[in-house]
Amino acid sequence: MKSKLLCLAGTFLLALSVQVNAQAVKTDTISKQTAPSPIVKTDKRQLNFVKVNLFGIPLRNYSFQYERALSKRFSVAIAYRTMPSTGLPFKSLISDAVGDEGIEGEETIDNIRISGSAITPEIRLYLGKKGYGRGFYFAPFYRKATFETNNIPFTYEDSEDTGEENSINLSGKFSSNTGGLMMGAQWALGKYVCLDWWILGAHFGTGKGDFVGLSSKPLSQSDQAAVREELENLDIPFVEKTVNVNANSASLKLEGPWGGLRGGLSLGFKF
Repeated sequence: MKSKLLCLAGTFLLALSVQVNAQAVKTDTISKQTAPSPIVKTDKRQLNFVKVNLFGIPLRNYSFQYERALSKRFSVAIAYRTMPSTGLPFKSLISDAVGDEGIEGEETIDNIRISGSAITPEIRLYLGKKGYGRGFYFAPFYRKATFETNNIPFTYEDSEDTGEENSINLSGKFSSNTGGLMMGAQWALGKYVCLDWWILGAHFGTGKGDFVGLSSKPLSQSDQAAVREELENLDIPFVEKTVNVNANSASLKLEGPWGGLRGGLSLGFKF
């Protein structure tokens, strides 16, 4: 009787063990079947663009831009432009345009120096089918720009009626805040290269400048009056002028509307 009880107990424990193991195997199988599979990244779009404007290099006007695509249609970009102190571009054209009534002599034009910088953030709306930084786009933008000039000659007649003309070299800084709209197109040239054509952009806003010139000799009262009259008669449309003259110097402050055009061809690297 005792051996039969032991046999029944052993059979019960064996059956229970088999059931528990079977349930564990079933649970593990279900877990493996329902567990989410790892996500494989298949999106290999290159959303970053670093570019340099080719048109400005011959003029020593260096412009760089970084662009980041946010979606198929939209991207944001920021550009920085810098021009080290250099002579006037297109000197021969300026000389021909001014003629005998303005700045006289190639030597005078050669002495004028100009430098500047600008920062331009923008938002781009791509209209083509490809998008993500490719195709035709419109770009509203803001530009903060500064220019510095040196050795701008300003002439006035001697008050002693000698017929001699004296000059004062003006130097100063001009800054502007403008906003505008540009249209352009960007293409992929291979896997890592892009070409960005700034077809045309226009911007408008306000600007102000402050220019000062030191006289090589003390100015008499009549000389000061002559200098003041010449500066006030400068023909600068829509710009408010403030002129101050004393025995040693003359200053000219400008404030009013400002604008410009924007264009270029940029070659870049995308990643």
